[in-house]
Amino acid sequence: MRKKTEIKIKPFWYSDIWIFPKLITIITTLDKEGKVNAAPYSHIMQYDVMHKTPRMMVGFRKESHTFQNICDTGEFVINCPPADYLDDMMETARFWPAGVNELEHSRFTSIPSIKVKPPSIDECPQIMECTVDEIKVLHKSSGIVFGNIETIRVDEGLEKMDRAERIPAMNLPIGLGDQNRKYYYHAYIDRVVMHELVEPPGGQRGGEIRTTLDWDEDALRALMAVPVGVRKMVTEQVENFAKENGEERVTNARFAEMSEEYGMDEEFLDRFRTRSERK
Repeated sequence: MRKKTEIKIKPFWYSDIWIFPKLITIITTLDKEGKVNAAPYSHIMQYDVMHKTPRMMVGFRKESHTFQNICDTGEFVINCPPADYLDDMMETARFWPAGVNELEHSRFTSIPSIKVKPPSIDECPQIMECTVDEIKVLHKSSGIVFGNIETIRVDEGLEKMDRAERIPAMNLPIGLGDQNRKYYYHAYIDRVVMHELVEPPGGQRGGEIRTTLDWDEDALRALMAVPVGVRKMVTEQVENFAKENGEERVTNARFAEMSEEYGMDEEFLDRFRTRSERK
């Protein structure tokens, strides 16, 4: 067994000792006067990915210009810069005064967004335009923004690549944190490996379902064709969908309607099928 050492928890523990590999993004916003702001953020993750309206969750310092702008305007753009532009990303990380357009101090090029007013960054291979769904201000120093994804744009051609091709083509750097709030570390993706997820010995559990509404036989047959791993979740979604429409019974028509609204076609469901289910 390896020897472990307990570390004292103190301010900036996440910087001094803990390593958080994170995606680097540059979030662009507009202030109330329409001036552009751009700043790097890594406290970001997908949220409600299976919902008909997917969202992103982003963490900010409450005093940051970006957070203030989002609170004022309700819009922002998440831009993912390639590793070739790390120096330019660091320019946007400087503590510029309010009203300064950080992009003008870099090689980045502003381009119009499609669904929101803040600009996007042309050099970024993937871009996500968002509007605010909910803002939570924490009692300490942070705020969390839940944003509705209005549109996603990628460099032409990336959408046709599989993940093994797309990862090196995008060349996204990984942030590894800072030292003393001055020296920032990044990693380049120069080696990509793939591991296949296989079902556990004895088969995958989770096919058992409990219903709270009556189901037509053809609706139940359609449900049993859903992969085991997501069948319980689909059951709950379908019944909630029916209840929202004031119904006490799940019909095949309602099941099909919900499947279409949530994009649950065969290609989608095949993502969750195990080897045995594909036979």
